[in-house]
Amino acid sequence: MKITSVQLNDLPEILRIENLGFNPAEAGTKAQYQARIQNLKETFLVARTEDNTVTGFIVGPIIKAPYIEDWMYEADTQSELTPGGTLMILTLAVDPVFQGRGIGSRLLGAIAKQAKQFKCQRIALTCLADRIPFYERNGYQNMGQAASTHANETWYNLVKIL
Repeated sequence: MKITSVQLNDLPEILRIENLGFNPAEAGTKAQYQARIQNLKETFLVARTEDNTVTGFIVGPIIKAPYIEDWMYEADTQSELTPGGTLMILTLAVDPVFQGRGIGSRLLGAIAKQAKQFKCQRIALTCLADRIPFYERNGYQNMGQAASTHANETWYNLVKIL
């Protein structure tokens, strides 16, 4: 298993995995992922098998806000690569065929290295309640219910201090 920067030709596999892991109201669109690949190259990582099969991905901008806000999912978000920001994880997704093999945790570790390289002070994300234990095992602290109404779900803010 290797983790690399995203390439534009990864888009079909990214969309496939995104739609396996999220319902239609939650999932990002083709246009959003094209913009993320273009605008977030430094913080868009892909997990691959040795034969280059995409098994999962993680992506998000570096910004000054403390938590993810709903507009970040809709906009062509760009990173503010200034020191001291927060890396916001918009999506972590692993192909269900490859789940349970530590790929999600490896992607979180790799994105933390990227965040440290850009001198971020923390990483933040939102998740559904059933995913909180996974993130807590990876060093994130549950900060309580988020203000988000994305996809009409109840989301929770999680933060990892670097």
